[in-house]
Amino acid sequence: MKIKYHIIISLSSILMLTSCVVGKKYARTDLKTPEKYREEAVVTGDTVLLPWRTYYKDPLLVQLIEKALVKNNEVLTAIKTMEQLDLSYKQSKWAITPTLDFNAGASRSYQSKNSLNGSLSSQFTNKDYIDDYNATLNLSWEADIWGKAAMQKRDAKASYFAQKENLSALKTRIIVQVAQSYFSLLGLDEQLKIAEKNIELSTNTLSMMQLQFKSGLISSLALNQTEAQKKTAELLVPQAKANIAVQENTLMILCGEYPEAVIRAGNLNAAELDVDLPSGVPALLLSRRPDVKSAEYAVMSATAKTGLAKAEMYPTLSINPSIGANSFEFDNWFNFPGSITKTIAANLVQPIFKKRTLRTAYQIAVIEQEKSVIQFKQSFITAVAEVSGAMSKLKYADERMETAAEKATSLEKATADANLLYKSGMATYLDVIVAQNSALQNDLDLIAIKLEKLNAATELYRALGGGVQ
Repeated sequence: MKIKYHIIISLSSILMLTSCVVGKKYARTDLKTPEKYREEAVVTGDTVLLPWRTYYKDPLLVQLIEKALVKNNEVLTAIKTMEQLDLSYKQSKWAITPTLDFNAGASRSYQSKNSLNGSLSSQFTNKDYIDDYNATLNLSWEADIWGKAAMQKRDAKASYFAQKENLSALKTRIIVQVAQSYFSLLGLDEQLKIAEKNIELSTNTLSMMQLQFKSGLISSLALNQTEAQKKTAELLVPQAKANIAVQENTLMILCGEYPEAVIRAGNLNAAELDVDLPSGVPALLLSRRPDVKSAEYAVMSATAKTGLAKAEMYPTLSINPSIGANSFEFDNWFNFPGSITKTIAANLVQPIFKKRTLRTAYQIAVIEQEKSVIQFKQSFITAVAEVSGAMSKLKYADERMETAAEKATSLEKATADANLLYKSGMATYLDVIVAQNSALQNDLDLIAIKLEKLNAATELYRALGGGVQ
């Protein structure tokens, strides 16, 4: 009766202590969110968190992005990591349950005839050995006094959702990279067209000057410089073709396929993104950015790990009952109730001296938690800066495009006028070459500005959280 009384007291104490929790629950850090971005623009959730199929309207680009999201190897690897963490999270739900083991075994030991056991066994069994047949069910259960199971579950849950957000961030990055590679291809196509156009223009000018050279109207210097101008345009052709091949290879790798040619739209204007930014973006929208959310989940995980490290310094209480069958003769092994063996044990373990390892582990966990908070703040600051930067690029790219377009109109007229004046003897060949070279460079600059604008719009979409659905 006394034994049963002590067991009941022990179980009651366990149930009372189970409510004690040493770890603190997560509380969000005050990020002191700015009310608006540096650039005055209003973007609502409907305008920036669109599905990417709505944001990118080029059907050929949409097909490439769809392929990348399904076949990109980085995405596939991240999905496998998600599956691993999902299993870990499900496993954490079983932390509070007991373990049950079945052990069965047989042994035979030969005792020394001069030992007490050997002399007694030979007298009782008339054998010079002792057999032992044993089959036992062992139950083990540790009382969750300090809330370890809940903290393990919170840690696993936070890790799972952090990886889920990382996967979303990765998919958004892949979408951006595919779009930017596609736009770069369109830009290279236009560079090639401009080079071919300038070659044709230089060829016509050179033909005219060859006739004048044969007539003795100009020197060989004029002819050579005009031919050099043509070679300048011709040099752009193989360079553009090589860059196109490299860019196509990069794009196909993003799509998880071997290098091949890429079918695409006719020009950069066909890929233009309609980004409407009327006036002040609430910075709270950044809470929907997957990398910021992942950083916050990392803080949650670190908070749970700190609680677990602290709990390791406190006592653990476990109960280990077992029941089985034991006999020194095989025939009587399962002869009940004579062979039944039972054990009831309760263990209380309080770490006292472990070379300070537990306290050091706790202090390290606290520092890791503080680091994760700092990283969370930094991810938010970086997000705000990226949005502001993308909006500035987008705003000033429009201004530059307008100026470059006006400049292109002027240079086109200047080139035509230079040719007419040269034919009438009112301009030199240098005027023609300078005009053609200026027009060529401005056309290339205009393509670069268009690409900057498209990339800025794509980057703004990613910076504001994007959408991978």
